[in-house]
Amino acid sequence: MTHTTLDRIYRDVDLIEALRFGYATAAEQLVATYGDRAYRLAFRITGNRQDAEEALQDAFWNVIRKIDTFREDSALGSWIYRIVTNAAYQKVRRRAHKDVEIPLDEVMPVVDQDGRHASPITDWSSSVDDVALQRELRDALGAALAELPPHYRAAIVLRDVEGMSTLEVADTLGISVATVKSRTHRARLWLRQRLSNFVERGWRYPHPNRHALKIA
Repeated sequence: MTHTTLDRIYRDVDLIEALRFGYATAAEQLVATYGDRAYRLAFRITGNRQDAEEALQDAFWNVIRKIDTFREDSALGSWIYRIVTNAAYQKVRRRAHKDVEIPLDEVMPVVDQDGRHASPITDWSSSVDDVALQRELRDALGAALAELPPHYRAAIVLRDVEGMSTLEVADTLGISVATVKSRTHRARLWLRQRLSNFVERGWRYPHPNRHALKIA
């Protein structure tokens, strides 16, 4: 066991004790320890700052209120992030009826009857070595994630960004494993198409302060 792992365990033990005994510094300790990553997770799922902040407040209140239900045979961080995920997802679901969602089928790449792309998409993943472009790609990915319908965005963030297993995503979102697989697969195709379009535009119309992109 590494020193980093031991430090995290000791830190979590202290935090659990502070929360269970209601120490005055418990809430501040919770925010300092898990606030940054929890906020990023909530923001990726909700897609906007206000909802992310409200979801995080709700989630941390639930962490404090439900700390006695935490089973110490699992990781505290995983338990907290599940609560944050549920708070963010519920926030998205409550507002979903107010938003006009773009049907994913309308922007999906055309596929044949076997599920393969009917028209080729440029394979740029192994040829992008420009640091400035990599930064722009990250920004483009964030923008593309925000455009996804909320249910697809939640699934792909948990599965591919947070690294949860398919079963964990299904349990967290309250959907079937088959639904998780379908949503993540379609979201990946859609995101890949968006990023491919972004790279191809950069290749054809290179930024004046950057070398022309080399697309294989």
